[in-house]
Amino acid sequence: MSAVAMYSSVQIGGGIDAQVMQHAPLVKRIAYHLLSKLPDSVQVDDLIQAGMLGLLESMKNYDSSKGASFDTYAGIRIRGSMLDEVRRCDWVPRSVYKKSRIISEAIRIIENQTGAAAKDADVAEHLGITLEEYNHILQDSSSCRVFSIEELAQTGDNYLEESSGVAEAPLENVAREGFQKALSQAIASLPERERLIISLYYDEELNLREIGKILNLTESRVSQISSQAVIRLRSRLSGWLDND
Repeated sequence: MSAVAMYSSVQIGGGIDAQVMQHAPLVKRIAYHLLSKLPDSVQVDDLIQAGMLGLLESMKNYDSSKGASFDTYAGIRIRGSMLDEVRRCDWVPRSVYKKSRIISEAIRIIENQTGAAAKDADVAEHLGITLEEYNHILQDSSSCRVFSIEELAQTGDNYLEESSGVAEAPLENVAREGFQKALSQAIASLPERERLIISLYYDEELNLREIGKILNLTESRVSQISSQAVIRLRSRLSGWLDND
């Protein structure tokens, strides 16, 4: 639905302009937060425009009886609309996703064989490439990092949005809880530096440059390590993801 059509559909309730103005800073805040995790090719104006659609959709569909506050509900919709817009633009070449999955499979094989975390050199040797080539692939894969974690985590945002349907789908809820536990265990078992970077990036919401200063690493190296961490998580959760 276009922004104009969405605007018209919610206008009946009255005070829509005031609501939009009141929550516009939320849209901007989410847009700039996401922008720090996306490639330079993504424009903040495109994110904001998509976010405004999410805001209007929230105003149309919000139901206070579901328990979540409007800000929480709107934040989910706004962020989701922005991510949908970036996915729609398809700025990550298919080859990047393919190579990322090849690395994920290599990590899974090595860790199943050795019972230990696969090191960079191990994965590169398994793939028959140099360590430099491997790091280059990790660097390219960093461009789809935000979508990798969205695919893996499925936390908070999506589950809050779906919480109203838990009573009707208890088995689905149990499966989600099982996945959440598996994800938490997979993150806890990451090599220390990968686990720390994941925590600083996704929990503390620091950008790569800030993390690099803390760990005395270059921004590109932090990007490579965080990409490898996400790919490693994908490999360790492959059973869940494949079943899903």
